[in-house]
Amino acid sequence: MASPKVGVSMLYSLDEPFDRMVKRMTKLDTKTIEILDDGTHELTPTRITLLKETAKKHGIEYSLHAPFADINIASPIKQVLNTSLKRIKQSIIHANDLNAKLLVFHPGAHTGISQFYPGADWKQNVESIKEIYTTSEKYGVNIAIENLPSKYWFLMNSPQEFNRFYKETNLPIGMVLDLGHANLEGQIEPFINQMADKIIHIHASINDGSDDQHNGVMDGNIDYDKFAEYLRKICYDKWVIIESTKKVPESLLKLKALLV
Repeated sequence: MASPKVGVSMLYSLDEPFDRMVKRMTKLDTKTIEILDDGTHELTPTRITLLKETAKKHGIEYSLHAPFADINIASPIKQVLNTSLKRIKQSIIHANDLNAKLLVFHPGAHTGISQFYPGADWKQNVESIKEIYTTSEKYGVNIAIENLPSKYWFLMNSPQEFNRFYKETNLPIGMVLDLGHANLEGQIEPFINQMADKIIHIHASINDGSDDQHNGVMDGNIDYDKFAEYLRKICYDKWVIIESTKKVPESLLKLKALLV
């Protein structure tokens, strides 16, 4: 049986110059890398060329995380909504240019005025994802949507909401299981049990259940030995991306020992 590919998100280098981040990723003990198209690492044609040259030289495969800072695809404010969709659609084009295996994006979130428009956030979230999917089909890019915690006002934070989304849309969009986010909801096991056929990508970090801390996978209350058993049970053989901002090499060593 094939094993998962364990890789690393370059989130932990987001504060570094882009060129330094690229050099850092070539020194990691993995050829599976997730790039962030956000902040000071927003992609440009020059940066995409550098990444492609680096991938060819070092045998690296990429996934791409769409922008998420100040992005809300369920916003009731049209200017915010349109800008959010524009940024994600541009990231789909970047994923195509980069030959990325997958584009990860976030669902929408409630706002301070959501209480005045019951159900409107969910409806707009669904319509926005349909629009994102249409763009992904145009460019031949595989996309997947990540679970986010309700404590930060996000939609699609439980298996029930993902099942509702799939029932309403029947879209062939995969799910990114973020273990840190699921841990904040006490939902790791329910997500794996109920969404096994939809999970095509996993983000691995750890927290103590109080906040999305992105600790190394040995510094929190997620039982990664039990997680490895879950993955073997569902025959998961896709990517597990370490999304820690601390102890990244140590986390990579631990997960490779557990999963590969």
